[in-house]
Amino acid sequence: MLKEAETINHPYWPRNLSIPNYVENDRSMSEILIFLFSVSGILLLATWSLTGRKVSGNRLSGGRRLALCWFIVCGFIHGVIEGWFSLYYHIIPEDQSFLSQLWKEYSKGDSRYAIADNFTVSMETVTACLWGPFSIWIVVAFLSNHSYRFVLQLIVSLGQLYGAVLYFFTEHRDGYIHSEYGHPIYFWFYFVFMNTLWIVIPFILIVDSWCQLSACQSILDKTASKGKSKRS
Repeated sequence: MLKEAETINHPYWPRNLSIPNYVENDRSMSEILIFLFSVSGILLLATWSLTGRKVSGNRLSGGRRLALCWFIVCGFIHGVIEGWFSLYYHIIPEDQSFLSQLWKEYSKGDSRYAIADNFTVSMETVTACLWGPFSIWIVVAFLSNHSYRFVLQLIVSLGQLYGAVLYFFTEHRDGYIHSEYGHPIYFWFYFVFMNTLWIVIPFILIVDSWCQLSACQSILDKTASKGKSKRS
């Protein structure tokens, strides 16, 4: 029988995972995180600047501008980063492309990505194909003042919240075995914090959409009621 040191060739949990084609990253954790947060920061600043102009004669509120910044970053993460995973999940453990190395780094917090788990592949494919383009569409809709903008926001936020809840719940049922439980970076930052954002922020935006759409329906109902009264 081979010794444990000879059989384990990867940093993932559980330690008995078999990933025979794994190739260690040649990019450091800091390089990968700097790239991710630098691109996200540039997109945030660019979107904040873009949304400062007037839309239909009025300026967007600070909260609305932050929401659009969120959706631009979502468009990048869903469309590019998660899109990469949905296309190349089968070669990521051995691939040394930058985005593959990003996923190998993230897999230290959730090894389901390193083994192409059925749930993560399915979820990320749906996310990349739908919520990525839709996130960009939301920004365009708000800047163009389209009437369906809050419907789009509600649809995407519900999809994000649903996906995040399933993501956490499936791992909870597995007993959090796909990460080094309690590790300050891999478990609490990668797995918990970075994914909790897709619960908290979409929930806030769902409530926002609910209030906006309810207000519109209330006005429509009052208008319809007045029209009936006049006909009577």
